[in-house]
Amino acid sequence: MTETFQFKLLATDGKARRGEVSMPRGTIRTPAFMPVGTVGTVKAMYLEQVRDVGADIILGNTYHLMLRPGAERVARLGGLHNFIRWEGPILTDSGGFQVMSLSGLRKLDEQGVTFKSHIDGALYHMSPERSIEIQGLLDSDIQMQLDECVALPAEPNDVERAMEMSLRWAERCKVAFGDQPGKAMFGIVQGGDTAKLRERSALALKDLDLKGYAVGGLAVGEPQEVMLDMLDVTCPALPEEKPRYLMGVGTPDDILKSVAHGIDMFDCVMPTRSGRHGLAFTRYGRINLRNARHAEDARPLDEQSSCPATRDYSRAYLHHLIRSNESLGGMLLSWNNLAYYQDLMAGIRKAIEEGRYADFMAETQEGWQRGDLPPV
Repeated sequence: MTETFQFKLLATDGKARRGEVSMPRGTIRTPAFMPVGTVGTVKAMYLEQVRDVGADIILGNTYHLMLRPGAERVARLGGLHNFIRWEGPILTDSGGFQVMSLSGLRKLDEQGVTFKSHIDGALYHMSPERSIEIQGLLDSDIQMQLDECVALPAEPNDVERAMEMSLRWAERCKVAFGDQPGKAMFGIVQGGDTAKLRERSALALKDLDLKGYAVGGLAVGEPQEVMLDMLDVTCPALPEEKPRYLMGVGTPDDILKSVAHGIDMFDCVMPTRSGRHGLAFTRYGRINLRNARHAEDARPLDEQSSCPATRDYSRAYLHHLIRSNESLGGMLLSWNNLAYYQDLMAGIRKAIEEGRYADFMAETQEGWQRGDLPPV
């Protein structure tokens, strides 16, 4: 731990980077996967479990926490860490993605976005300054600029307009953030699937000399190869000595390949959302516990796993829980999935340190392609 925000590169293997983000509340080992705790909870998980599977940092959502319980209330209760009992770093996103997803409920202009709450229809206005103010009230460690995220495919003029507005908002967010010792504000590269816009956005944000940089507006409907192409344009334009965060990504395969393109940090609801719907991620690939083949299978998901949910419960029992809509089923599979994601990140870090990342990628993908154990 340090009193200031620091990022240190420890090893590289091709474009893959092994590093550490040091902050007063803890060290984040990169490449890192951040479990999503949208409203102050990683769904279906105790935060002690989230810590124990290896997560160094979790994510909270500015939009949702603003609506309830309210940023001012969280501040009165001692900040988000105290409120949810999480001692490590927390990253809060700015609400920009929700601005995109609530397009039918919002009006956007230079000053910010006015929108109706999806809960009760109440009217709110979020400017870049208000977004940073809310994140400060939450006392988050890494705060994201407010941006406009455009769903793909989109008209080129719309993509460019949103990118330019996001850059202006980044400047305002930097001023609003000011000097917060031990904390960081990240800018967000936009530009859709247009290489020139991505590069322009990245270079302009680099000039702001922020403490970290995110890549936004990807994994929103475009093919994986387009996402990777945009990373090839964006990452070289960002400073090597700052962390790079690919927002909302993704599948294990997305993560493997994005690390190979120079990304350090990830977040996604996929492991917990999939778990609640009966889907397990394992070294054998994806396993659907709703399938009848598991109904009388006494084997665990993976007897070699260190996670109790993966190692100690039979597939038959997990199948029964999921088919019966018992909440324990979603809890156990969310636990399995987050443990698998963190084990994957640990393997990625070790492989980069050893200079064998390409081999690790191939071995991991081969395991997925072989598929699950044969039925009993």
